Amino acid sequence: MKFATRLNSFVSGGDVPAALRRIAATEGVDYVDLNYPEHFESVEPAAMKALLDELGLTLNGNATRFRKQFVAGEFSNPDETVRRAAIDLAKDAIDAAATCGSDLLTVWLGFDGYDFTFQKDYAADLQRIVSAFQELADHRPDFRISIEYKPYEERVHSMINSFGQTLDVITRIDRPNLGATLDFAHMLMAGDQPAFGASLLLEQGKLFGIHLNDGNNAHDDGLMIGSIHPFETMEMIYFLLRHEWDGVIYFDTFPIREDAQDEAETNRATVELFFEKVKAVGVDRITEVIRSQDGIAAQRLRNELLGIGSSKYQGELAV
Repeated sequence: MKFATRLNSFVSGGDVPAALRRIAATEGVDYVDLNYPEHFESVEPAAMKALLDELGLTLNGNATRFRKQFVAGEFSNPDETVRRAAIDLAKDAIDAAATCGSDLLTVWLGFDGYDFTFQKDYAADLQRIVSAFQELADHRPDFRISIEYKPYEERVHSMINSFGQTLDVITRIDRPNLGATLDFAHMLMAGDQPAFGASLLLEQGKLFGIHLNDGNNAHDDGLMIGSIHPFETMEMIYFLLRHEWDGVIYFDTFPIREDAQDEAETNRATVELFFEKVKAVGVDRITEVIRSQDGIAAQRLRNELLGIGSSKYQGELAV
């Protein structure tokens, strides 16, 4: 398994190299995702590549971070000059990632949305977003561009606000190097089923990234993996195993009061445990239960995943 963790959880006083050194000392975490331009403000891409090599870390990908200039929108900003600046920022992020040895850019459009009625020309502005992504995908056709959706925050309503809308946008963009990154907590916020989204993207070869975390559905809580929704997490892992997905799992959690290194290692241990439990039951066996559409068989499966050994609770999984 390949794991990356959130750099900003380790950053103190803006010292990116020191944060990377702490991540390199975190057991089982060999990859890192960087925000652009935030994490490159004091370190040029070539120097970043050298530092990552020195520390034994691999860049999974860059993620765009649009700040105050773009509060009225990124790719659908009413000011074409600002919109162009957003596209150019994303292109620079692509080039920086390529210099560091990665082929992935994750784009979350936190400001492309609306707060009031009569504020958005929905179809026209969605097309402007689509056109921007087409331009990014064509910038380096061998480089993957991944859309990360979120239903709200920073805006009251996001333009790309759900898994269904993400699929629609991917279809409209129509580029082989354009896919999606699924953030577990964002999916819960949208009322989406994480495993459902993952299974569809996996079938289409469009799952470019996984951000694991947890939350209480209403907000982007960034809680430790499996702390609230262990079964939904294991169901998602089952589909990753079923489709033999070998991408990097990114821990997008927010350890505010917890030690960042200890929290990341705990996330890794949890994910490894969940993988072991799913493998122990068996992908084929779980597939049989799923295809039976039997609620009782599914509950017995959940009992076994919990490690409840008594047949009183586990029952027979055969269907």
